[in-house]
Amino acid sequence: MLSPSAAFTSGLARRSALAVVVGLPFASAASTAHVAPPAGGASQTLAPVVVTSTRAPQPLVDSIAQTSLFDEQDIADINASDALGLIALAPGVQITRNGGRGANSGLFIRGAASSQSLVLIDGVRVESASLGAAQLSQLMLDQIGRVEVVNGNVSSLCGSNAIGGVVQIFTKEGEPHPLRFSFEAEYGSYHTQRQSAGVNGALDRDGRTTFSLNVSREKTDGFLSIDPNIAPGANPNANGYLNESVAATLRHRFSDQWDAGVRFLQSNGIDSFDDAYGRPTDLNDSHDRVRSASVFANGRLTDDWTTHFTVAQGQDRANIEQNGVHTSRFDSENRQYTWQNDFRMTDAHKLLFGYEHLDQTLDSDRFSAPDRHVNSAFAGYVGRIGANELQANLRHDQYSDFGGPNSYYLGYAYNFDAHWKASASYAASFRAPSFDDLYYPFSGNPSIQPERSHSVEAALQYASNALGVMRVTLFQTRYSNLIDYVSDGGFYYVAQNVGRAKVQGVEGSWAVHAGATDVRAGVTFQNPVDETNHGDLTRRARRFATFTAHRTIGRWRVGGEWIVSGARSDYDSTLAGYGIVNLSARYDISNSWYVTARIDNLFDKDYELAYSYDTPRRGAYITLGWHPS
Repeated sequence: MLSPSAAFTSGLARRSALAVVVGLPFASAASTAHVAPPAGGASQTLAPVVVTSTRAPQPLVDSIAQTSLFDEQDIADINASDALGLIALAPGVQITRNGGRGANSGLFIRGAASSQSLVLIDGVRVESASLGAAQLSQLMLDQIGRVEVVNGNVSSLCGSNAIGGVVQIFTKEGEPHPLRFSFEAEYGSYHTQRQSAGVNGALDRDGRTTFSLNVSREKTDGFLSIDPNIAPGANPNANGYLNESVAATLRHRFSDQWDAGVRFLQSNGIDSFDDAYGRPTDLNDSHDRVRSASVFANGRLTDDWTTHFTVAQGQDRANIEQNGVHTSRFDSENRQYTWQNDFRMTDAHKLLFGYEHLDQTLDSDRFSAPDRHVNSAFAGYVGRIGANELQANLRHDQYSDFGGPNSYYLGYAYNFDAHWKASASYAASFRAPSFDDLYYPFSGNPSIQPERSHSVEAALQYASNALGVMRVTLFQTRYSNLIDYVSDGGFYYVAQNVGRAKVQGVEGSWAVHAGATDVRAGVTFQNPVDETNHGDLTRRARRFATFTAHRTIGRWRVGGEWIVSGARSDYDSTLAGYGIVNLSARYDISNSWYVTARIDNLFDKDYELAYSYDTPRRGAYITLGWHPS
């Protein structure tokens, strides 16, 4: 007799008859692979598998933590061109932008700040050591194959910053078929131009060596980011953006037991931005780079023991120019070495343990900081006893600059039948101080300690072939030791561990792939309270929701998005609530050629994601593309 999750999984195969085993971070997993390009609607995937919620392959419906998966079809459907716009559709997620594409941005998962939500690219840290957050606005969707978003406190899996959750971005994988080429060209509002091209396939006849390469370029004239009526010092010109990106993967399978390869992603962006405290004639440009490079090997030592090695480097670079003259440089580098081992005790009980070493460096002309070295040990267990699911994770991180915090996760789920299950979890997490917090001149404090958090959540989930996966989650996270900048009685504000906060809420999610129709929805009601200053946490709405729906009708693929948010506080002001509608339509001209049209902000809403910063008004875009039939 099938277990409840197996009964659902066996019936969920809805988009394809093909799956490929790939070395996904953190471990090998069955990825959802398309046998046809994402536009057709006739292509299908097997029941989705995720890895981020446990560091090992697991059916999405078995995940105890709230986990969202965006696959290749979801990425093709979305109106946005960058990763930030895609992630904004996950339940519990809010974003901010200081202007248009490429501008400084913020990510809030369940009320946690950007520095409290971890971003990984193929398992590699790419955050700025200076700020402690990643530049999601620099990552283009043309290089991305899938994205997993885990909500909740999971430092026990990934280490520092994973208080609110984890966003893991996977670059496109090579597939074992003859080489196939594709390209797209787009033009639209604000003189936006985008070109992308890719090649994917096997380099040998037996398909043991696979390869993927994707390149893209996007340029837009943009719009005025800051209203001069609010900030007279801002330049009244439009703020443009240029991005050039490349991603590549090469893998070789030596046998059924061993494979190895390399992954690489680099995104270069030049963002024109306004300075509210500058001069109206100033031209400010930020030259940004995000890079992830890794070498990996996966092997099966015995029938029940698999091992995974990764050597990786993540970079974040931000260089500022004003009127063509260099003004500041912040270049971060994360060198990461990971060894993970997975043990199958029985089909229902699995263990993992591993070691990770991280070196963080910062090269800046504003201040100097000693290199940071982190040695981490982690262990985990996932098991099933009848209708009971269990998960336990423990991690210790030893930092060279402040000591060794521990983190843990305990999760339990009970399956009432093949469709219904209830779950609960408790977790402790932390965020390491950034180099700015520790060493920035006059405000850094080398004696501060990590921020701490404790989270508890309970969820009820329904899953079926007809209705997909629906979930309601109650959550609470308490923060202590928060790093606030406190006046020293003179001209400066110095980092101190004095803050406390609490976020309570209820989160609903729904994702269904029913034949030719895909629907995704998320709604969150939360209470993000700054207990130190007795107010709401900045830029976190108490109520927000998203809804997307797409359907294939013959040669057409049509759909839309609705993004709505309540009011938010923002530095002595209140940002009004808003609702945005985006529409898209795709037509397959032939088996290879297609054209896509989309309209963003259909009703031309005037709204703010950050105080004084404008957002794009109604925009129209058209794309011509080709893929192998």
